Amino acid sequence: MRRRLALLFVVTLLAIGPAGAEGPAQPPGATATAWGIRVTPAGGAGAGTSTVVSPPSAAPAVESFAYPADGSIVSASSSTASVETAVERNASARAESVVTGLSIFKGEIAADAVTARGSAGTGPSGAGGNLLGTAVTNLVAEGQPVSSGRVALGDWGTLTVGSQSIDRSAPTGTRAYHTFATELDIHLTADHGGLPAGSEIQVGYVDVAAHTAPPPLPPPPPTTTTTTTTVTTTPTETAPGAVTTTTETTPDVPRGDSPRDRRQKPGTETRPAPLNVHPKLTAGHYVFPVYGAVSYGDTFGAARADVSFHHGDDIFGQLGQPLLAVADGTLFSVGWNRIGGNRLWLLDSQGNQYYYAHLSAFSTAAVNGAHVKAGEVVGFMGRTGDAEGTPYHLHFEVHPVAFLYLGYDGAVDPTPYLDAWSHEQDLPFPVLTGWAPNVPGGATAPEPGAILLGMSDISTAEGLDPASLRRALTPLRPSVLMQTLVPTQPAPTKDLGKG
Repeated sequence: MRRRLALLFVVTLLAIGPAGAEGPAQPPGATATAWGIRVTPAGGAGAGTSTVVSPPSAAPAVESFAYPADGSIVSASSSTASVETAVERNASARAESVVTGLSIFKGEIAADAVTARGSAGTGPSGAGGNLLGTAVTNLVAEGQPVSSGRVALGDWGTLTVGSQSIDRSAPTGTRAYHTFATELDIHLTADHGGLPAGSEIQVGYVDVAAHTAPPPLPPPPPTTTTTTTTVTTTPTETAPGAVTTTTETTPDVPRGDSPRDRRQKPGTETRPAPLNVHPKLTAGHYVFPVYGAVSYGDTFGAARADVSFHHGDDIFGQLGQPLLAVADGTLFSVGWNRIGGNRLWLLDSQGNQYYYAHLSAFSTAAVNGAHVKAGEVVGFMGRTGDAEGTPYHLHFEVHPVAFLYLGYDGAVDPTPYLDAWSHEQDLPFPVLTGWAPNVPGGATAPEPGAILLGMSDISTAEGLDPASLRRALTPLRPSVLMQTLVPTQPAPTKDLGKG
C-alpha cells in the first residue's frame, strides 16, 4: 500500500538591518570675527580692544582705547567691532571694524578713521565674498600722507596699509570662501616709542568665511531579506525520503523608491535662479544711467548662452550717447573684458554696486578709484564685447549690498529702479542733438575712442576785449558744430560766365 505523501514547508525570514535611508543633510556654515586694535610687544604681554565672534550671536563691542594708560603708544577715540552670521538654505557672514581718532606714538602716525569690512556667503553658484568698504581716512605717517601699500618708518619700522588674503580651498564636494584684512599693520625693526624691536601694532581687523553644505553621506547598503524554504518528503516503498533546501536573497526596495526612481531625471540639474526681491536703495539721489531718449524693457532673468541668466536690462539708444553715474560713488574695474567689452562698476556709499557694459568709450572721469557724483558722465553708449552686431545699447545691472555674497548671481531686476529714477535732461555742458553724425557718402562712423561734447572757440576774438570774448564764447548751434566736426562737401557753384 502506497503511503500518503506528506509535504512540510518551513519558511524562515531573516532581515538584515533596518530599512536604509540617508542621514540628515549637513547645513552650510559661516563664521565672522572682528576687532579694532591689537598691540603685541616682543616678549611681553599685549593689549587690545575686545574681539567679537559669530556664531553664536554677539553684541557689537564699542569702546575707547589707550595703551599704556596715558596713550603714549596707541590711543583711539572709539573702536567699534560688529559681526553677524546667518545659516539657513544659504550661509552668510559679515564683519566690520571701525576705529576713529587714531594716534600712534603721540601722533607720529595718525588717521581720522580706519575701517575694515568683510562679507562672505554661499549661493547657487558656490561661495564668494568681498572686502568692499575697507579704507583709511586721512592717514599721515611722519608728516606725510599715506594711501596704500608699504612704507618705511624712518629707520625703526614699516607700515603696511590694506593687508588682505583670500582662501578658496575646501573639502571635495564643497565650495568655500575665506578672507581677512588688517587695514594697518606696523612692524618695529628697532626699539621705538617705548616698544622693543619685533613688536607689532595692528588696527582694523576682520575675518569672514562661508562654505556650502557638504555632499550628503552615501546611503547604507540596501536591506536584504533571506528566505529559506525547506521541503521534506516522507519515504515511500519505492523512494527514500529527501530534504531539499532553497535559499533566495532579494533587496528590500521601499515603495516609490526603486533604483530607477532614484536616478536623477534629465533636465533637473540645479541652475541659479534670478532673485525676485527689490531692496530699497538709500545712498542718496539716484539718476537714470543714460542721458537723452532711450528705450528699454524688462529682460532680467531671460535665458542667455554665455551666463546663467540675463543679469540686467538693455537700454537702447545711439552711438556715443552719454552714460551717467546713477549715484555718488567710486568707480572700479574700469576696463575691458570679453563679454562686457568696455565696462565699469560703480560703488555707492551704501555698498551697492552697478555694472555698465558695452561702452564705446570712457569719459575722462572714468578711472579706477575715481569719486563721481550722480549725473556725472562716465562713458558713452556702444556695442563692444559680445554685443558686436547688435543695436547700440547699455547693459545695466544692480547688485544690492545685501546680496553681494552671492557673487555675480546677486543681481536684482533693475527695471523698477530705472522706472523710478529721475531721467536727466540737462547736463552741465552743451550736448549735441546727435552723438554720431552721418558721414558724407553714407559711410558708417567708426567706433569712437573719444566723444566731443562741446567746445569754446575764441579764435575770432580780438585780443582780450571783453565784448569780443563774449561774442566768441557764444555757444555754437548744434548744426554749426556738426558741420565743424564733419564738414560737408561744398556744393558746386554755377559758372556765371558761361551761358
